[in-house]
Amino acid sequence: MTDQELFTVVGIRPEPAAPEKKINRFRDFPWISVILLGIIVLCCLFAEVLMTKDPSYLDLKNFNVAPNAEFLFGTDTLGRDIFSGIWYGGRISITIGFLATLISTFIAVVYGSVSGIAPQWLDTLMMRFTEIFLSVPALLLVLFLQAILGQANVLTLSIVIGVTGWAGIAKIIRTEVRQIRSSEYVVASKCMGGRFFHILRKHLAPNFIASIMFMVVMNVRGAIGAESTLSFMGMGLPLEVISWGSMLSLAEKALLSGSWWIILIPGLFLVTLLMCLTNIGNYLRKNANRKESNL
Repeated sequence: MTDQELFTVVGIRPEPAAPEKKINRFRDFPWISVILLGIIVLCCLFAEVLMTKDPSYLDLKNFNVAPNAEFLFGTDTLGRDIFSGIWYGGRISITIGFLATLISTFIAVVYGSVSGIAPQWLDTLMMRFTEIFLSVPALLLVLFLQAILGQANVLTLSIVIGVTGWAGIAKIIRTEVRQIRSSEYVVASKCMGGRFFHILRKHLAPNFIASIMFMVVMNVRGAIGAESTLSFMGMGLPLEVISWGSMLSLAEKALLSGSWWIILIPGLFLVTLLMCLTNIGNYLRKNANRKESNL
């Protein structure tokens, strides 16, 4: 008998390592929300192809008409075709949402990055200003700025909503930049004479872009909701500028006349769009948190 057969080592035997589970990144992907959002956006972009009537035409002979073969979604209290207005007005609402988000994200990236690489005293001062800014109700700021700019239009409303929605993203960017500002590649870029926007584009932004995508998507949702809220209150786009918010501003007259379709159909499209953006934003947030937990 061999030595290996005579002597057997006893004790705790190491258990074989469990096979690594493959993580399906697309398991929780909001396919339905992405598809619905894509369909709505595409239909709004190519509104002229889908429109059956001129959305701004006031057909006083056919006002408050219920949905039928000629007017698929009915008409509003001014005689405008709601089906055509949904696609044409959706383009206005989505444009305001994306333009306002572009403005707010640009301000947040610059402000947050400056605060992140600034000396301690300046960083503290900038963060105190951000906290004061966040403490003021956003609707109050929007109304104040819009009163200064005068008559609302797509551009002014986008600017007003954009310059009031940057603070939350800026705080996240500032935190991320504070963590990487002493990295070797950032210090080396400074020593080689790299300017602020070069360092921001090449070294800082790639490290925090994933962390803010959730809030960027939520800002699109918030901007569209803000435009609809302001127009519904009569403080946003004028009635002749067709958007989902201005269409909903006729809700009071629709309730008095019993024209449920004037409220239900634009509201349904608006809620669907906002829910799709919310689901996509939540997926991006969970995905970002999962990546951070694996570091």
